[in-house]
Amino acid sequence: MTRQDKKTATPPNAAGPAPRRNRLLAAGLAGALLLAAAGYGAYWSSHLQYREVTEDAYVEGNLVQVTTQITGTVTAIGADNTDRVAAGKELVRLNAVDSRLAFERSAALLAKTVRQVRAQYASAAQMQANADLRRAELSKVQSDFDRRALLADSGAISGEDLAHAREAVRSAQAALASSEQQFEANHAHVDSTSIATHPDVMGAAAQLKEAHVAMARTSVPAPVSGIVAKRNVQVGQRVAAGAVLMAIVPVDTVWVTANFKESQLRHIRSGQPVTLTADAYGRDVVYHGAVVGEEAGTGNAFSLMPAQNATGNWIKVVQRVPVRIALDPRELARHPLQLGLSMRVSVDTHKRDWPRLAAGRAAAQSYHTGVFERESGAADRLVAEIIAANTAGGRTRAPR
Repeated sequence: MTRQDKKTATPPNAAGPAPRRNRLLAAGLAGALLLAAAGYGAYWSSHLQYREVTEDAYVEGNLVQVTTQITGTVTAIGADNTDRVAAGKELVRLNAVDSRLAFERSAALLAKTVRQVRAQYASAAQMQANADLRRAELSKVQSDFDRRALLADSGAISGEDLAHAREAVRSAQAALASSEQQFEANHAHVDSTSIATHPDVMGAAAQLKEAHVAMARTSVPAPVSGIVAKRNVQVGQRVAAGAVLMAIVPVDTVWVTANFKESQLRHIRSGQPVTLTADAYGRDVVYHGAVVGEEAGTGNAFSLMPAQNATGNWIKVVQRVPVRIALDPRELARHPLQLGLSMRVSVDTHKRDWPRLAAGRAAAQSYHTGVFERESGAADRLVAEIIAANTAGGRTRAPR
């Protein structure tokens, strides 16, 4: 055998260990895969099968429009986009010259009406006193006539004197009837009323309240607290009643709308806990919330142009249903969310015994503002002050 043959010759037992190592590696890999599969199966059965996840979710909220209730010219703007405002803060002021003049005329009219009604009460009292006087006169002449009638029977007085006495009684009766009619005619205007409840005063008070409210509405307040957005009004602009000046977003009451596939809705129920993350903050900031409910239709059903599937070229498209999710307000306060931000939503569906559409569930939230109620309260106080100032020392109720 040559030296070259010795170098290339393979020992008889050299190929034996390699297949054995390969088999051991394959067995180890298979075991690892089996362990991984078993672990994943256990994790899926205990966790993943009770999770519905979507990234088709966005922050939504109320966009409260700020509008004018009267027509006028803008003289001042008190807030701009991105400003945080409190409910009641003046956002826009309109020219109040015309409204102030109308208010002053209405205030003067109310004061004048109160004094006129006071005069009616005084006149009614005077007419009542006059009727009492006529009644006393009638009683006097009636007594005189009765005495003369007795004397006439005995012949002590002449028939002419008795006739004069009878005529005096008739005259007193007519005078009493006239005074009573005058009293009743005047009393009808003030009967069963006080100055504050007199129809004329109430009409003038209503005009004053209307003028006061119109003047108060030259100041446009923020109906809710939030952040100003979409300002589209300028100083000097003439705006009509109902014109949209800007909007306010109450960022502390936003929610998330998650669009789940229809195949994911089987186990989603109202009240189930939800964990969420926002792209704006990353995975380190986790929000917690709960499913509020599902919309009554898919997004396509409420679109401006719903799909028309009654054709021969129908293609099935998986639909998505919007699911509303409420957020923890304390977490929102720490990490605010703007409208339209993308969210990742994971719903824990362990609790599956609740009804899917939450039939009969009461409204979870209502919206209210008391900003505009201040206008009516201030007007009522002003009316009371004017009535009191013009009735001092005078009669305030009709005579009985």
